[in-house]
Amino acid sequence: MAAADHPRSIRSFVTRSGRITEAQQRALDLLWPKYGIECTPVRLDARAVYGRDAARTLEIGFGNGENLAALAQAHPERDFLGVEVHRPGVGRLLRALESQQLSNVRVICHDAIEVLTQQIPPQWLQEILIFFPDPWPKKRHHKRRLVQQAFVQLATGRLAPGGLLRIATDWQPYAQEMLATLAAIGELQNLAADGGFVARPTERAPTRFERRGARLGHLSWDLAFRRV
Repeated sequence: MAAADHPRSIRSFVTRSGRITEAQQRALDLLWPKYGIECTPVRLDARAVYGRDAARTLEIGFGNGENLAALAQAHPERDFLGVEVHRPGVGRLLRALESQQLSNVRVICHDAIEVLTQQIPPQWLQEILIFFPDPWPKKRHHKRRLVQQAFVQLATGRLAPGGLLRIATDWQPYAQEMLATLAAIGELQNLAADGGFVARPTERAPTRFERRGARLGHLSWDLAFRRV
C-alpha cells in the first residue's frame, strides 16, 4: 500500500464533540463490555468474538446504526461488525442492540483504516458496507476522502474470494471517482452489467444522511463489486 495515497496523518473524518445524551452515555458505560471491542494490534478470532464461525459483514461508518441493527435482526445466521468514530452514534446502536437482544453484532469505536490494518485478518469478511462516507466536497479536502486506491486495496484484501464491497453516496462527483477507483482494482469485478452503478439494495435501511439528502433533492448512487 502506497503511504502517499492515504497517509495516516490525514484522516478521512473529524471527531466531532457532538452532544451525547444521558441514555447514550449510559449505554456506553454499561453495554460496551458486552458488545464493544477495543482497538488493539491483535487479529480478531471469530469464535472468541462471536462464539461461532459464521459469514461476517463489516459496516464502516455506521452513523446511528439503523442499517446495521436492521441487517443483524434480519440475518441472525450472519455476524456483523460495526466501526464508527462518533460516540453518540455508538451509544445509540448499543441501546438498539440491547433492546432487540441482538447477539450477532460487535462494535469498534476507532479509525476504520487502523482497524482493517491491525485487527481484521486477510480474507476474514464476506461483505464490507460503506454507506454515505463524508464526500469532502471542497477540492482541497479531497485527500481526506476514505475511498481511495490504497484503502480499496486494503479492504479488498480483507474480503474472502466472492466477498462483496458495497458503497453508496449521494455526491455524484465522489460516486464517479469511486467507480473509477474500484474499477482499477484487478481483484474486483463490478456487478453492474453496464460497468456502472447498481440499483439500490432493498435491504439497505435509509440512513439519517440519506434521508436528509433526499429532502434536499439529492440522488443516490450504489456500487457493488465482488472479489474474484
